[in-house]
Amino acid sequence: MKIFALVVVLLAAAGAASLYMMGSQTALAVNPAPAAIGASTPVSVQVTNPHGVRSLTAYLEQNGARYVVFEETAPAKRFLWARNVPARTVKFDIGKSKAPQLGEGKARLVVEAVSNDFRARQDAAGYDVTVVLTPPHATPDGAQHYINQGGMELVTMSTSGNWNEAGVKVGTYSFRSFALPGRPPSERFAMFAYPWDLPPEVVTRVFVRNAAGTEATAQFWLKVFPKKFRVRDFVIDDALMEKLVNSVDPTGTLAPGKDLLSRFLYINGELRRKNNQQLADLRFKTEEKVLWNGPFLHWGKEEADFADTRNYVYHGQKVDQQTHLGFDLSDVRDGPIAAANDGRVVWASDLGIYGNCIVVDHGYGLQSIYGHLRQINVKVGDTVKKGQSMGIAGETGLAGGVHLHFGMQIDGVQINPREWWDEHWIKDRILSKLQP
Repeated sequence: MKIFALVVVLLAAAGAASLYMMGSQTALAVNPAPAAIGASTPVSVQVTNPHGVRSLTAYLEQNGARYVVFEETAPAKRFLWARNVPARTVKFDIGKSKAPQLGEGKARLVVEAVSNDFRARQDAAGYDVTVVLTPPHATPDGAQHYINQGGMELVTMSTSGNWNEAGVKVGTYSFRSFALPGRPPSERFAMFAYPWDLPPEVVTRVFVRNAAGTEATAQFWLKVFPKKFRVRDFVIDDALMEKLVNSVDPTGTLAPGKDLLSRFLYINGELRRKNNQQLADLRFKTEEKVLWNGPFLHWGKEEADFADTRNYVYHGQKVDQQTHLGFDLSDVRDGPIAAANDGRVVWASDLGIYGNCIVVDHGYGLQSIYGHLRQINVKVGDTVKKGQSMGIAGETGLAGGVHLHFGMQIDGVQINPREWWDEHWIKDRILSKLQP
């Protein structure tokens, strides 16, 4: 009997040990992990355990104190636990609204989970955060601002409170601000566009935001002058399509296996959007100072205007519609392409529909674009002067003939260059507001 009892005890112990070892680990991930939290900051926790969890707890630690900000429990399952519980995302808010004792400064977010099996394993993930409670505030200037649809303007603002980002919002578009020259960082300006494709009644505001995501906005006086942009038919045939497609995609790697028209439509649509996004991303490669000097150069005959809408007609049928965001400037074959103003080269390579392309930064997010070049004679990082030759005109990319595609953008949004050809406009609308 003693031996039998011992065997039973050993079997029970072995069974318990086996059940214990079968317990699973809980993977916890807060994504994105918050660098800062405020009065109420949302977080998302990814919880992964094939047996599920019987409890999930989140708390904030600060100055030796612990404040529970979220708690969730489920019925415990010690023997008949689940086997294939899918991963799930748990969302909740953290911050001073959940823990009134929190103060500004460093803290730590900890998430703990207990597996819902015999082992009841406890796992945790921790994240250092900064508690930010002082709200931001922005006050725009009291000036009257006028802007053309497709053009741009400059507004100044004063910021206060706890903030780390400020600028201007125009509909869904956002434009950064920079410190006014010779003034404290709280005194700022933003050059912003009123994009060509927005209706004229969109409200424009300055904004200021802190690291915890708290945002304040303020409207300022702005009058928009609507513009009617041209709409024209653009007739294409097989010979032109073959020329354009082979210029952009000579190896046939874009839209492989498609017929000529499908390849052209892919290049004219999807690739165009991708290339324009590549141009927009260059806004981060800018210097925080004025690099330009006086009005921008204008040369050549204007063959196409900014924001021309083109209806592509093939065999009498409209097959596509795209908007041309720049000027086509014709010039003599093999003519030199000059920098429109002083600046620094941030792109000098092939860019899809733009062919051989150069982008020059002029400071504070203002950049000029030169497309369809036959030859590029500058490299990224080069400093160029107004009128300096940077390459040779050509017909690379989606170009039916030799010309220069010239465009400009402010903080990644393409704008009508015509304003920057006007010295009076530059002095009155931009430089006069940047005086120390």
